[in-house]
Amino acid sequence: MNGQIRWDGDVRFEAQSGSGHTLMLDGPPSAGGTNAGVRPMELLLLGVGGCASYDVVTILQKARQPVTGCTARVEAERAAEPPKVFTRVNLHFVVEGHGLSDAKVERAVHLSADKYCSASIMLQRGGVEVSHSFEVLEAPSTGEIQ
Repeated sequence: MNGQIRWDGDVRFEAQSGSGHTLMLDGPPSAGGTNAGVRPMELLLLGVGGCASYDVVTILQKARQPVTGCTARVEAERAAEPPKVFTRVNLHFVVEGHGLSDAKVERAVHLSADKYCSASIMLQRGGVEVSHSFEVLEAPSTGEIQ
C-alpha cells in the first residue's frame, strides 16, 4: 500500500492513493487553511468507519442476511494537548434490512471490532478506547406506499 501527498499552498495538500484516487486535505481558516478539504484526523476517523462498515456488511451478506443499508456514525474525542491523538472513538451502526436477525447484526459488529477491522484494532492497540453500538431497522417493502 502506498500514496503520495503534495503540498498545494497554505495548509492545503493533495493526497493520492496508490490505487489512483485523489482528495484534498485542508485546515480551518484559524490554522491558515481555507476549509477546502477534509482534515487529516477526520480522514483517519472516516477510514475507521469505512473499514468497520465494510466488515459489518460483508459478514451479514455471508450470513445471508437481507441487509439493504448500513450507516456508521463515528465520533471521536481527542487529547487537549499536542499530540492531539484520539482518546475515544465510538462507532454506531444503523443497519437496515428485511427481517434482519439482531443476534447476527450484533455478531457482525463484534467480529469487526475484535477480529477484522484492522483500522479499529490498530487504534485500540495504541491505547484508544473504541466502542461499538448498533440498531436494526426494518426496511420498507418495495411495494409499500410511503
